[in-house]
Amino acid sequence: MNASDLRPFLEKLADAASAEIIPHFRTAFAVESKGSNGFDPVTVADRAAETAIRKLIGATYPTHGIVGEEFPAERAGAEHVWVIDPIDGTRAFIAGIPVWGTLIGLLSKGAPALGMMVQPFTGERFAGDGKSAWYTGPGGPRALKTRPCAKLADAILSTTTPFLFDDVEMPAYRRVESAARMARYGGDCYAYAMLAAGCIDVVIEAGLKPYDIVALIPVIEGAGGKVTTWDGGSAAGGGRVVATGDPRLHETVLNMLKV
Repeated sequence: MNASDLRPFLEKLADAASAEIIPHFRTAFAVESKGSNGFDPVTVADRAAETAIRKLIGATYPTHGIVGEEFPAERAGAEHVWVIDPIDGTRAFIAGIPVWGTLIGLLSKGAPALGMMVQPFTGERFAGDGKSAWYTGPGGPRALKTRPCAKLADAILSTTTPFLFDDVEMPAYRRVESAARMARYGGDCYAYAMLAAGCIDVVIEAGLKPYDIVALIPVIEGAGGKVTTWDGGSAAGGGRVVATGDPRLHETVLNMLKV
């Protein structure tokens, strides 16, 4: 099975998740915390969206695996594994700020092969297969392409929050931020989409889980960018992640992130 053959199914998964999430956005709903150490929110929308995605995958491709944020993994050793974050940016969702999104990724033989970030409130979808990337939404469909930016002094940098970084990581992050042209906080998964769209040049984060990044790797790489861990390895397992729109900038940033 070729990942590109699954593009129509990816759209169906996006439709199913969106239908569960949108009725709850900017309404009064209960928020629970999953964390025993600090606030780790989850809502009825998170669980309903992941349930809908899992049901559709199970009915259509019963041999495929599923790894998601809200429920235990199923068939995680399968050749094809869907990696899901039903609402990446739940804090933004709770606050009514539309920088959250549904992340739907596909691993084929352990490698990110297809992915989409869905923002159902704005009607935007950013998708890719590692070779190309595409957008649908307001303004009409178009190819996604990162922008040239070879120098950090010309770059726009984003991270969701500096509080992601521990005492070891923070000095490394600050080295990059102090050399960048501009830094913006609070983007969640939307920042990675904006990197693929040529609006942001660098995204740096830490403490990510696979479901936070797998779906975004084929989009960024398909748009011409690069995504790795801080030490240059595969980002599919999460952890400390850096994405750049211009691959020429990537080595510069990696050198500055050494801890």
